[in-house]
Amino acid sequence: MAIKRFTGFEELHAPFTDGIVAIGNFDGVHLGHQSVLSRAINAGISGPRIALTFEPHPRQFFRPDTLLPRITPADQKAQLLGAVGFDAVVEQPFTKTFSALTAEDFISNILVDGFKAQHVVTGFDFHFGAKRGGGPAFMLEAGARHGFEVTLVDAFRDDQAEVISSSRIREALAAGDLTGANRLLGYHYRVTAPITAGKQLGRTLGYPTANMALPEGTPLAHGIYAVRFHRADGTIHDGVASYGRRPTVDEDGAPLLETFVFDFDDDLYGELCTVSLVAYLRGEEKFDGLDALKTQMDRDADVAREILAILRPLSDLDAKLTFAGEL
Repeated sequence: MAIKRFTGFEELHAPFTDGIVAIGNFDGVHLGHQSVLSRAINAGISGPRIALTFEPHPRQFFRPDTLLPRITPADQKAQLLGAVGFDAVVEQPFTKTFSALTAEDFISNILVDGFKAQHVVTGFDFHFGAKRGGGPAFMLEAGARHGFEVTLVDAFRDDQAEVISSSRIREALAAGDLTGANRLLGYHYRVTAPITAGKQLGRTLGYPTANMALPEGTPLAHGIYAVRFHRADGTIHDGVASYGRRPTVDEDGAPLLETFVFDFDDDLYGELCTVSLVAYLRGEEKFDGLDALKTQMDRDADVAREILAILRPLSDLDAKLTFAGEL
């Protein structure tokens, strides 16, 4: 069953109350987030598992003039939360009014009256309420006072003992370190968008592409990628993709993700598709004419096929997402 999405705690109703609530921004739903989410999933009490997130990201709200690159927009985040086992997500509007709530109001109005929370799970450094007035100690005390359990989860670290964070992943993606980003995510980074019509140049070169305009600020380096292409009907295809401004033919154009889907010939226009990015092959280049471009595209396709032929899932979650049970 697809995850239920609420656009505010006021919308909550049975059977999505009286359960276990995991709180966080969860941008990327990376391994650190998954350590929090798994504690909620495996809590030893019955009831729905509900995630409380915030839209827009609080950092974007407080710094509106600085675009925060989002690893996972709200719809994609919801899909990931559903994949890890959550029943619902509350995408709480982060407004001026909401940001002015006191820590006690956050507990009483939202967690107690809205969620009717039986158990709250969050990171050890979660702060809430106006001017970050509530912290871990406040949450523990409030739980004891209102009758809900509280679990605070320590920071999750990688094999180099560095804390896994959304900021690290954004930086890795922007730098072309897709391997590093995927390792921290615990799954292959994904983007979702409708397929749009292009200029048909790829078709004349023997490389017709499915074109996707990604959200502004997507933290993805321009370049060539080995990918898996997921159609709305659930079918999965291998491919090679270019993300960038196409410097050989249209260097002033808006960035596009253009995917050549291997061994495929079907109409995709308007279809909402997802691309899992498996490997970063090279940076974007400007070639001396279309012949040189096509020669390099042939090489890129060959390398992508070799990589994808031996692809294995990074985790159980990645098996659900990138392979969709095909193994």
